[in-house]
Amino acid sequence: TGQGGGGGAQTGIAANAATQVSEGAATGGAFITQTGTTIPSLDPVLAGRLSWGHFTAPQSSAFVTGTNFFIQEQNLSSLQLQQGFLTGTTVSLGLSNSIGETNNQRADFNPSTSSTLGLTINQRLLQGFGVAVNNRQIRIARNNREVSDLVFKQQAIATITSVISLYWDLVTYLEDVRVKKQSLALAEKLYNDNRKQVEIGTMAPIEIVRAEAEVAQRQQDLTISETQVLQQETILKNQLSRTGVTSPALLDARIIPTDRIRMPEQEAIAPIQDVMATAMFSRPELAQRRIQVESANISLKGSKSALLPSLDAFVTLENNALVGDVNRLSPIEFIPGAPPPPRTPDRFFIGGYGSALGQLFRRNFPDYSAGFQLNIPIRNRQAQADMLTDQLNLRQQQLGLQQLENSVRVDVQNSLIALQQARARYQAAVKTRILQEQTLEAEQKKLALGASTPYIVIQSQRDLALAQSSEVAALSQYARARTELDRATGQTLVAHNISIEEAYRGDIRRPPSALPVLDQGGAQP
Repeated sequence: TGQGGGGGAQTGIAANAATQVSEGAATGGAFITQTGTTIPSLDPVLAGRLSWGHFTAPQSSAFVTGTNFFIQEQNLSSLQLQQGFLTGTTVSLGLSNSIGETNNQRADFNPSTSSTLGLTINQRLLQGFGVAVNNRQIRIARNNREVSDLVFKQQAIATITSVISLYWDLVTYLEDVRVKKQSLALAEKLYNDNRKQVEIGTMAPIEIVRAEAEVAQRQQDLTISETQVLQQETILKNQLSRTGVTSPALLDARIIPTDRIRMPEQEAIAPIQDVMATAMFSRPELAQRRIQVESANISLKGSKSALLPSLDAFVTLENNALVGDVNRLSPIEFIPGAPPPPRTPDRFFIGGYGSALGQLFRRNFPDYSAGFQLNIPIRNRQAQADMLTDQLNLRQQQLGLQQLENSVRVDVQNSLIALQQARARYQAAVKTRILQEQTLEAEQKKLALGASTPYIVIQSQRDLALAQSSEVAALSQYARARTELDRATGQTLVAHNISIEEAYRGDIRRPPSALPVLDQGGAQP
């Protein structure tokens, strides 16, 4: 299986990255619980009530009710719709009905129905006034969701960086295997040449033993390098798969890198001020801190609002209605022996519930009221404590942001220094390897002319092998420094063409890139 650097990192994200979602804002009753001023419920609340009652009361005089004991049965019903708004306004629309039947002989209507349709508007003028105060929990919740996305992005970058580093380690180990094979080939050639020289009697037999020992050492080095490749493949497969290496197919699969570590002739590095600015803009940790500072500032506004007196303006509009049937109870006698006077109720009030609704919507009996309500808390220590807590939290967040910005600047500076150091180290290693190749070639020519010894040639081969390994290690260090600079500047996703949306889903929907043509060494020519 072929696996490039970018594709492997994307697969690692799909396998291992996890998100942390911050949730909150418990609700209770009509308000969201929080510090600072209470927030009206922004969702409409529909409330209804039904009740029935039977009441009996003795009367000291029959003049009012026509009897010395008053009996009443009453059915009550009410329906209310309440809605809060971010401006601090609360609107309530309610309809209430009372159906009563009594033994009152003086009542004109029995049973009777009274209804009230009312609209109440309450507006906060000081404490809890304004959209900025009342939507703070919504804005904080949105910020928390954005922070969760940034935490996921940060974890994704960490996972990608880890996968890329493991991938370049595998490339390095494979390159080291190639170097060890070259060293083994040189040792075997020297062994064969020495054996021929011994056979014709121009060299001491001990030189064959020395050359054979060198071949054995090079074979051991090659075995160690090949083992490191297998171990690194196992580590990388475990990082790329959710189930690790439990799958037999994955366990037996080989990872063949399609890339080589290449160092450009000129490093395309922007001025350090631009690199710093890129890091300040792109690092997800900094974005998290800035959002947390913003949330702390939003919460502080709510705490400051709670310190203000509570001044509310209210307006109430009500329409009333009364209907019923003519009282069938015999009216009392005002003059003993004389017939009771006939009942003459206003026929406007005779009817059922439909007549009551007609009176309500015609506004035959309206009520109006308006006013202000002022509450001034004495000392208000709870609000003061909440404000001090939010102020301290804001200062801590601001200090944390400044410290993190300083840390990021140092991180970027160190990454640039490490990249320059890795480049210089590689250039020195290349020069050393070239000189060792020239030294070995010269010693081989001198040996052919009899001016050198096999031991010196063996020593030159060892020096060349060490120089080649140092070159491979220096190139690996450069790749790590380049990867670390991408992480420090927040450009890991961009540099490797990785979609964070695919990481969110945990599913890669883009078709894989076409595999390049590989040379015999298993990498691009």
